[in-house]
Amino acid sequence: TIAKELKAAGYDTGCIGKWHVDGRGGRSAFIPRERRQGFDYWKVLECTHAYNNSPYYADGPEQLKWEGYDAIAQTRDAQQFIRAHGKPGSKPFLLWLAWGPPHNPYETAPEKYRAMYSPEKIQLRPNVPPAMEKPARGWLAGYYAHCSALDDCMKQIMETLSSTGLADDTILLFTADHGDMLSSQGMQRKQKPYDESIRIPM
Repeated sequence: TIAKELKAAGYDTGCIGKWHVDGRGGRSAFIPRERRQGFDYWKVLECTHAYNNSPYYADGPEQLKWEGYDAIAQTRDAQQFIRAHGKPGSKPFLLWLAWGPPHNPYETAPEKYRAMYSPEKIQLRPNVPPAMEKPARGWLAGYYAHCSALDDCMKQIMETLSSTGLADDTILLFTADHGDMLSSQGMQRKQKPYDESIRIPM
């Protein structure tokens, strides 16, 4: 894995957020160090969609919990990791920060972001059937709220890289694992052979 290769080359490796790779023991199981694919710094859960009640594990089997909306708490933790590597003499690093949103449930972003989007004003894709227009507007308003929360989180990461002097010497990649139909073609969620589901950054 990239973490094993970079660790062997002298990098510190960190993973924060959603793992969804191990596949053993269920979505809330502790993942021991030998199954972490080369990551040393570790604040991870296999998978949860309870973004305001989100557990994780660090180095031990004790289940911990992110405070508040997990993407914001995970971003703060990532900022601390980056700051620690902005000091003179610090090793280079690889950090994988994996947020859970904007996955459903769509209505769970912080109120500040939900207030930004009125379902009535949402413009739908032309391939949303009339019978699904009302729920689609609600889902999209929530989905966009999650996206705006992550926009702010990404801004914080970029500002931290800049303030630590690391921005010009860091490769920042942004991608996702899937999209969401959100009523296009009359369908919901992922695993559908349409752009809305499969088209992602990078």
